Amino acid sequence: MLSSLVSNGQPQTPDRLERVAPWWSFTKTVLAATALSLVRDGLIRLDDPVLDQPFTLRQLLRHEAGLADYGELAEYHAAVRSSESAWSANEMMQRLDGARLRYSPGTGWRYSNVGYLLIARLIERLTDLTLDDAVIQRALSPLGLSNVRFAKTRADLQTTHLGNTSNYDPAWVYHGLLIGPISQAALFLDRLFCEDLLSSDLLEEMQTARILGGPIPGRPWVTPGYGLGVTHGSIDGGYSLCGHTGCGPGSAIAVYRICDGGASACCAAFEAGASEGAVEAIVVGQLMQILRQGAEGF
Repeated sequence: MLSSLVSNGQPQTPDRLERVAPWWSFTKTVLAATALSLVRDGLIRLDDPVLDQPFTLRQLLRHEAGLADYGELAEYHAAVRSSESAWSANEMMQRLDGARLRYSPGTGWRYSNVGYLLIARLIERLTDLTLDDAVIQRALSPLGLSNVRFAKTRADLQTTHLGNTSNYDPAWVYHGLLIGPISQAALFLDRLFCEDLLSSDLLEEMQTARILGGPIPGRPWVTPGYGLGVTHGSIDGGYSLCGHTGCGPGSAIAVYRICDGGASACCAAFEAGASEGAVEAIVVGQLMQILRQGAEGF
């Protein structure tokens, strides 16, 4: 298991040579921050329709656009289990009938990786950059992150904590799969909310969540919700967590931030063979330990 703590912008875990890990769906939070930088710069507004479609950027970021998800396809899961090469994006959309909306935008909620594929394409179109360069220039570098990149080939994942246990093709993650040290994931989330990459208004919009029901068995949420590229919900004790969980073949990651008054702490955890709930429990346990230490613990 890998974990890293950041409190008030300062790493709390010892510096060490740290192998990179796949960030799975925490990549969505980085993409959301990149997309919101476009809003900051006036290149698009949150409630503008995107890519000539009937849904807005806000609805895409919050999974309210009416789109389906390729995770619904049995043949997708079979292909991944068989270590097949990823389908092209066009083939995936054809198999999914991905252009057909499943509900009217804004009227429902359905987690959709396809929505974040469209966000990635929007970022490229509005910046006239590759997704790699846009994310580095607009999100990673301004927050002082290094050694974070998109995995493009199976060989890229051989350099991660999964090592040779995985023959997974990262192209199956159609919006892109970031890989990097777990400490960098914690730093990204902490600095996103502590520094001035985005205005306070945009950060508030990011954390304005659609409530998704009540407690989830095996997960820490009392009231789960989803904002703009982040899960934002309450846990026991009346605290709120903001961040993202992700999983892929053989591993899971959770990166969350908690605030108590003017103090904050962020924890990232990654574990091979773990479930989403298991890594969330690790994160919550470490964050609550800091809270129990009192204000001096921050």
